[in-house]
Amino acid sequence: MNQGVILHLFGWDKKFVLPFRDFIHQHFDDGKHRFIIYGDVTEKDVPASPDTRVMPSILKNFIGITMAMNNAEKIILHGLFSSHLFYLLALQPWLLKKCYWAIWGGDLYIHNAEVRDWRWKKNEIFRSIVIKRMGHLITYIEGDVERARQWYGAKGIYHECIMYQSNLVNPSIMVETNPSPEKAGLNILLGNSADPSNNHIEALERLLPYKDKDIKIYVPLSYGDQNHAQNLIAQGKEWFGEKFMAMTDFMPLESYLEFLKSLDIAIFNHRRQQAMGNTITLLGMGKTVFMQSDVSQWRFLSGLGIKLNDVQDLMLEPLERDEAQKNARIVHSYFSKATLIKQLSDIFEGNDGLSDKRSTTDHGIQGSR
Repeated sequence: MNQGVILHLFGWDKKFVLPFRDFIHQHFDDGKHRFIIYGDVTEKDVPASPDTRVMPSILKNFIGITMAMNNAEKIILHGLFSSHLFYLLALQPWLLKKCYWAIWGGDLYIHNAEVRDWRWKKNEIFRSIVIKRMGHLITYIEGDVERARQWYGAKGIYHECIMYQSNLVNPSIMVETNPSPEKAGLNILLGNSADPSNNHIEALERLLPYKDKDIKIYVPLSYGDQNHAQNLIAQGKEWFGEKFMAMTDFMPLESYLEFLKSLDIAIFNHRRQQAMGNTITLLGMGKTVFMQSDVSQWRFLSGLGIKLNDVQDLMLEPLERDEAQKNARIVHSYFSKATLIKQLSDIFEGNDGLSDKRSTTDHGIQGSR
């Protein structure tokens, strides 16, 4: 075994892979980390680095990936979406005790997929074999760990970690202490993509009593199911006319953050853990957030002391200023770079985590609860 080597297996996603690798280079420059990036990726997509290998096909690179995994001391699995990766791990069960599954959400909730054909059933067999024996589970949503235990019999040790920079709040984003007195009406964000899991239509139905009020409903639709997007736009325009604002063009990050500052209320009508990056940023800005009260992130955020609103009791009333400021203080304290560095250090350096308890409860936020 190559003592001390931490191997990161990453399905290609530019939004997460390269920023995470840069973060590791910046804050954990100890020569221990190796990266294998697989999926729809080429060498041209990834700036060269001696610690990184690009392997578009797991099957074609079976030997190389297998050798790297067997030689590593720890294996960080950034999401579990590839069926080929499941097959590889199921065939080498001795690897699982040193595997750390960073749960992304969709890779867990595939358990509840609407389409359950023979491929899904076959993959679920391998998923169950692998997840049940996985040595470690990484997420900051404890409810997702409980679901992994319930659905797949997962026994791995739980490590609480916010994991990616997309979950960090920019320290410069704060609540406006003196909001513009000229501002009229309410700007409402609905959902985070064109994915049907946003349950847009149901949320729009709840907004119908307010259609004659001074409101604007902004709906991000630049990525996701575009057939759903077109149907949604037609329905939204029929019900709300020019007050329905379909956002079909991609916005650079800085422009998107400025847009979020202009909002008053956000509605996330998902039935599972989703849109956490948007949720965290909006709460850090002191915005009012509505979501389903039975999703796993509700319990997590409420446990931090954050005031949330239930979509089932939708009333277009922004939070009081003191509540908004309290939410922002808690978010800025927990979702910080210092927290992320500490959590990753615990994982990399051997902290055993906690199997059924939160492992990071002291980040200066208890006094804000």
